[in-house]
Amino acid sequence: MVELSIVIPMHNEEAVLPLLFERLKLCLEKITSDYEIVCIDDGSRDNTYNRLKQYHQNDPRIKAVHLARNFGKEAALTAGIECAVGNAVIPIDADLQDPPELIAELVEKWKAGYKVVLATRRNRPGDSWMKRTSANWFYTSINRVSTVKIPPNTGDFRLMDKMVVEAVKRLPERTRFMKGIFAWVGFSTTVVYFDRDARAAGATNWNYWKLWKFALDGIFSFTSVPLRVWTYIGAFISLVSFLWAIFIIIRTSFLGITVPGYASLMVAVLFMGGMQLLSVGIIGEYIGRIYRETKQRPLYLVEETVGI
Repeated sequence: MVELSIVIPMHNEEAVLPLLFERLKLCLEKITSDYEIVCIDDGSRDNTYNRLKQYHQNDPRIKAVHLARNFGKEAALTAGIECAVGNAVIPIDADLQDPPELIAELVEKWKAGYKVVLATRRNRPGDSWMKRTSANWFYTSINRVSTVKIPPNTGDFRLMDKMVVEAVKRLPERTRFMKGIFAWVGFSTTVVYFDRDARAAGATNWNYWKLWKFALDGIFSFTSVPLRVWTYIGAFISLVSFLWAIFIIIRTSFLGITVPGYASLMVAVLFMGGMQLLSVGIIGEYIGRIYRETKQRPLYLVEETVGI
């Protein structure tokens, strides 16, 4: 058992490692010497894991887990949390957009009695306008439809007490949306604000398609509203169809049979077909998640560890 565990998922982060450990160790030494840095190499294609082994030889407090392949950030973060043994655990990104200098303030709040200390972005100058706007839309949308409120502009960077970490470990779902899982467990929470920097080195592994799939995982993992909505849509369409049928019957009874228009018929057919396909797609998203859960495959596989 140590006082602090820093958990860092990594994927092709070789270029940023020297600056990361320099800043991180400088900040941690001012707080306590009783810490560990748990790095999860999520199937990197560069020399990240070999560099981590070299750092471990110089400082045994730097530990590394090498996953068998790229399982994704959520699985890598889960692996790091499960390997951490600290009284408090702090997940942080390797790209230094989450400033290590903020850790001292997180620890101060924790020692004041809070079980969770969130690091919330005050602004995001390193992100594009499109990314900032889409992130705001996502947080607004999911918080309107979900009973679990996801803190806006808050990533994985936070401090969690050992009690919170043990609660997170009890949630075994295969489709991982860690921000939602962290929010679901609750506990006394406070917030520390910071300005997010640009990436220190290397290139991001996230593109808009991955972000879109990540957003869908968040929505479908923490609310059934998309399913419930189609009940109301179906009821509304049925009501409109019933009223339209009554109108046709009355018009035919008094004015006789008229030749229906091809355009209106095609619009109705295409509209209903599109609605049915969309509803089937949403049902398919939930069924796919049920399918993944029933297979009970492990979240990740470990090829090698150093210091764990």
